[in-house]
Amino acid sequence: MNELQEVLEQIKERSRFVLCTHTRPDGDAIGSVLALSGILRTMGKSAEVVISDSVPLIYRPLPFAETIVQASSVNGHYDAAILLECDSVQRTRIQGLEKHFLINIDHHASSRNFAQVNWIDPGACATAEMVFRLGAAAGVKITPAIATCLYTAVLTDTGSFCYASTTAATFELARQLVDLGADPGNIAQNIYFSNPIGKVRVMGAALSTLRCEGPVSWITLDREQIKSCGALDEDCEGVVNYALGIAGIEVGLFFRETSDLRIRVSIRSKGAVDVASIAAELGGGGHECASGFSMEGPMQSAVDVVLARLRKKHI
Repeated sequence: MNELQEVLEQIKERSRFVLCTHTRPDGDAIGSVLALSGILRTMGKSAEVVISDSVPLIYRPLPFAETIVQASSVNGHYDAAILLECDSVQRTRIQGLEKHFLINIDHHASSRNFAQVNWIDPGACATAEMVFRLGAAAGVKITPAIATCLYTAVLTDTGSFCYASTTAATFELARQLVDLGADPGNIAQNIYFSNPIGKVRVMGAALSTLRCEGPVSWITLDREQIKSCGALDEDCEGVVNYALGIAGIEVGLFFRETSDLRIRVSIRSKGAVDVASIAAELGGGGHECASGFSMEGPMQSAVDVVLARLRKKHI
């Protein structure tokens, strides 16, 4: 029995599920967990989605988004907890999950076998691709609502089909989702053309800090800058791509001060540098071309530590 079949068998044997994903959820996290909730309900199961953080504004138009519960703990009776896009229970920042039967579904190479059942496929372009395959294996009809959630996840986690994980199979998946009812134009409108004014202002503040050293560029944002722009932490999503999108740059970094005064670091590569290994060395993880981690501040100290690590690798 392969991992997909094992996950499906465990789902068939149970009735009540709680679905969770990581803190600061991105498009793949939100889209995948919502799509899976729709698939489970179609199978006649009970599925409650619980996330520790609020749903980012650009993902709130997604089908089923209004059913998400924001909470720091789960207290209900569930037959199993399904965690998507997490390398550990701790990544959810939700208390009470450990006592449940755990199913882990993830496409990150840095993921770990922390659950009773683990399905990890680094070859998938997004966790949403795995959810789609799960639905197909279960014989579930993918509705336009579910297809919309999955397409959103694939679109965002492939960097609008720009990352190295994008293959012919990725476009075939996207084609199938469009055939099943996902509207690419409407989804793109919600994701890329519905930004709050605070996000636009914080982008300007971020770009004013841009620095370059050889093939490396970096951007910094502290709490005061974010606050003065009237922005939320979620509004900083995507800033790192501007550091990477410069001719001759191979590694882009974004250092953001969090509310607890730690420094959240997003690191991106055009493919020549495996940034997942660098992130792992500093307590994080992710993909070869897109990873992240957190570290102690202050800001300049964090920048110095990371740049020194890159220099040692002759980057």
